[in-house]
Amino acid sequence: MTILTFTLLIFGTSVTAGLLGALTGLGGGVVVVPVLALLFHVDLRYAIGASLVSVIATSSGAAAAYVREGFSNIRIGMFLEIATTLGALVGASLTALVPVKAIGIIFGVVLLYSAIASFRGTHEDVTPQHGGLADRLRLNGEYPTADGLKDYVAQRVPAGFSIMFVAGGLSGLLGIGSGAVKVLAMDQAMRLPFKVSTTTSNFMIGVTAAASAGIYISRGYIMPSLAMPVMLGVLAGSLIGSRILIRASVSTLRMIFAVVIVALGVEMIYSSLTGRL
Repeated sequence: MTILTFTLLIFGTSVTAGLLGALTGLGGGVVVVPVLALLFHVDLRYAIGASLVSVIATSSGAAAAYVREGFSNIRIGMFLEIATTLGALVGASLTALVPVKAIGIIFGVVLLYSAIASFRGTHEDVTPQHGGLADRLRLNGEYPTADGLKDYVAQRVPAGFSIMFVAGGLSGLLGIGSGAVKVLAMDQAMRLPFKVSTTTSNFMIGVTAAASAGIYISRGYIMPSLAMPVMLGVLAGSLIGSRILIRASVSTLRMIFAVVIVALGVEMIYSSLTGRL
């Protein structure tokens, strides 16, 4: 395989990953890392480094459109970024200490969980309940629906904040946006509408990834020749995905995404346990 062919294949795969990541809020890294490691036989830590760069691109590409359309909640996102950034620094610091086999198994488990999380129920019809920490921090907003703007208020803020720290740790350790855990925190714990959770997750994952990318750069785990086609591909895919999400139902796409990452998760765990990774 020539360098040009390898680069084009990486780019094409990354476009698909960016598209799926933007549509679901899970981040393209959950597809990029296992594909690079299993299909292209890239060292796992270099795959994670390239993924971190692509996650920043995903966030940059999708977040602008979501903010413009009124879905992302910047205030909630920046508040929760305090937890995810701290977690990302801790996770990235552990990378050199955790064996590749263990990272592969953890990654596989996170992939399987991501598939389950993508089918969790939403809270579009929940009546906003004011009071407590959410009101003091003004963690509320409104988002566009077919019936006009609809109000929402964050619930159980401490629980959501704690889960976000775990999400940041996974992002730093595995090189993914850990969007599944972020969406879990906002959709299930904080009872935010699903599209608000998904779009705010896309806004947040870039900041989380940037916090840990510096550590990977200092350790030499980010290879420009690999990170560049991954970043450009994911950016292109995320821009396409952001336009589709705003205008269409994503239930079918989430079904396809879940099937893909279940297959990747199982293969990741198997390859780690058998020493193929």
